[in-house]
Amino acid sequence: MSTGALIWLALVGLLVYAIRDRRRTWSEDAAGKLILWAGPVFSSAVLLGLLTYALWLMPALRPTTHGVLRIEVTGTQFWWRVVYHKSGRPPAISANEIRLPVGEPVEFILRSDDVVHSFWMPSLGGKMDMIPGRTNTLPVLANREGVYRGACAEFCGTSHALMAFSAVAMMPDDFDRWLNIQSSPASGAAGPGRDLFTRHGCGSCHRIDGTEARGLVGPDLSHIGGRETVAAGVLPNTEEMIARFIAEPEVLKPGTRMPSFAMLGSADIRAIARYLKGLR
Repeated sequence: MSTGALIWLALVGLLVYAIRDRRRTWSEDAAGKLILWAGPVFSSAVLLGLLTYALWLMPALRPTTHGVLRIEVTGTQFWWRVVYHKSGRPPAISANEIRLPVGEPVEFILRSDDVVHSFWMPSLGGKMDMIPGRTNTLPVLANREGVYRGACAEFCGTSHALMAFSAVAMMPDDFDRWLNIQSSPASGAAGPGRDLFTRHGCGSCHRIDGTEARGLVGPDLSHIGGRETVAAGVLPNTEEMIARFIAEPEVLKPGTRMPSFAMLGSADIRAIARYLKGLR
């Protein structure tokens, strides 16, 4: 900021000098030297100095993440697969939501299953592309609690604008408790919704830990009831919205691979939605 102020003052000074000094005539040679030194030479020197200073600061701005929490995020049309890796604990699988501890560095491992996506949490960290066949890493350090919005920042298809996620920064103790829950089967009551979920083949595409549903085509639903949103940031996470997405996913998210289940009838759809909302 101080460097920018100095440059601004220098330019204003030259402008005032040029306006007031009307009686003096400059030779063509002198004018050419002024243009050369005040133009490309001065600008290049300033930019080079700023670049050198920025590169010198960069290592300190990137949090060190060796041996700490790693969050693997895979972008796919049009949702996010999320896996938490922490030493001494089994991986915890989630989808369309990211949680991270405040004050502790996190290393994001970013991949893509299909086309180029771009992982972006504007309030927490920089933007990083997710390229098929390549793994990129992004260190992030959250400084305060809160729920932040993340999004795909690279056009990836019909529902690119509907590919978002919630980023929840939590105090470390709260995060550890949450991660313990995520590493275990969800506590959800068995009932007609669970039977309908199994009978109609939902488990072929979706996984629910502790059940026979082991599908990997769609988002993991093991603890969907505790997430902020449904359908990758499209809808608030309520029983009504879950039922609506089951009935008409292609209307809410064009291009989604999930077929409509409107043929089940509203009572069956609500029963499945109630079961899913109870998975916490």
